[in-house]
Amino acid sequence: MINRIILLLVTVFLANTFAKDKNTIVVAGPFASVSHPMILMEKSEALKDLGFKVEFRLWKNPDELRALVLNSDVDFLAVPTNVAANLHNKGVNIKLLNVSVWGILGMVTRDKTLKTLKDFKGKEIVMPFRSDMPDIVFTQLAKKQGLDIKKDFKLNYVASPIDAMQMLVMRRVDHALLAEPAISIALRKTKSFPLKLVAPDLYRSADLQKEWGEVYKVEAKIPQASIAVLGEVKTKKELIQRFMKEYDKALDWYKQNPVKASEIIVETLPMLEKDGLSDSISHVNLKSVKAIDAKDDLEFFFGVLKENNPKLIGGKLPQDSFYYN
Repeated sequence: MINRIILLLVTVFLANTFAKDKNTIVVAGPFASVSHPMILMEKSEALKDLGFKVEFRLWKNPDELRALVLNSDVDFLAVPTNVAANLHNKGVNIKLLNVSVWGILGMVTRDKTLKTLKDFKGKEIVMPFRSDMPDIVFTQLAKKQGLDIKKDFKLNYVASPIDAMQMLVMRRVDHALLAEPAISIALRKTKSFPLKLVAPDLYRSADLQKEWGEVYKVEAKIPQASIAVLGEVKTKKELIQRFMKEYDKALDWYKQNPVKASEIIVETLPMLEKDGLSDSISHVNLKSVKAIDAKDDLEFFFGVLKENNPKLIGGKLPQDSFYYN
């Protein structure tokens, strides 16, 4: 607890130290795919003609994310959808603009016989981000299938998907729940992708989005990650519309040019690996859908979370004012 408080204080201090000027649009996100179009926007100076510089800031864990929000020094935020709902329900001045990541989670294993989540019963599984998106989806799927996450699995929580990936690569564990691009990078690092002629070290296993669709009798997609707007910027409609137009344009280019896009992204996120990142793009369900148009999917997802753990979304479904329109 003390370490988490210290981390929050340090993050707020650094954010204040490097406060933006009025001509800078600060965007923040994790190293995951949802952030990559924003990094491309920074590199291409996408808002230069409007007199704005785009500045990307990385948040490495949920504590850093919350500290950035509390400091009120971020204009646009790449964020798990449930975290955005939680912040809104706690009174944070935030609106959801879109959902752009609909599938990013999967199991990786050394045992090719394991195909579904149920097959991992009794196994030790490394899991990033306790109580955040990977853990949330895994937990709901397990419960829906009659599994007890405390009795039926040995869950080993780590700070990030990169940490979980490194444990797999170093053979410290045999099974992990990972988010792309960590899955593809792990397969590259162990020469398991596409496949060795001899048995590979690691295998793609259960696709959690596919299992979600099967278990809940819905389309195989989950509204997992989004772009939100914070604070005063949310009153500037023309700027928001232009920002999202540039984000969508960058997302399309990212999907169509995976090799070149990966080279650019790795310049900002050197903890990634360009070949693995390039591989990952075809394995992520990327589609920018306006938040208001994704409301039904979001409310179904939030409803599942509310039924099982209301705290994950701040206790209730967000009001209509949460959805930017």
